[in-house]
Amino acid sequence: QAQLVESGGGLVQAGGSLNLSCATSGWKTPFVLYAMGWFRQAPGKEREFVAAISRFGGSADYAESGKGRFTISRDNAKGTVYLLMNSLKPDDTGVYSCAAKSGSPGKSVYEYDYWGQGTQVTVSS
Repeated sequence: QAQLVESGGGLVQAGGSLNLSCATSGWKTPFVLYAMGWFRQAPGKEREFVAAISRFGGSADYAESGKGRFTISRDNAKGTVYLLMNSLKPDDTGVYSCAAKSGSPGKSVYEYDYWGQGTQVTVSS
């Protein structure tokens, strides 16, 4: 059974940076066959798309809120995906989860088959 474990969250002041990691393991098929995404859920809100990356990392997509500030990347040899977040804002606060889906990247939570438990990101003003 595939496992996804996020790390790197924490408390940061507005304008600061965090680099989230998602370490994966237990794949029955190679990790490189899965597009990866990051989602976040703020208190009282639905989970929303943050960023996604293709299987070989050649293409990435971002929510409008993160464009120019967030960078998603992956290391297929390590089975790990990253989310570098700069210029953080209080609105970025939430639980950040990584997810995997076969095929092309997507923006909908319903497209993803595997999920991590999430890591809390709190941005203070």
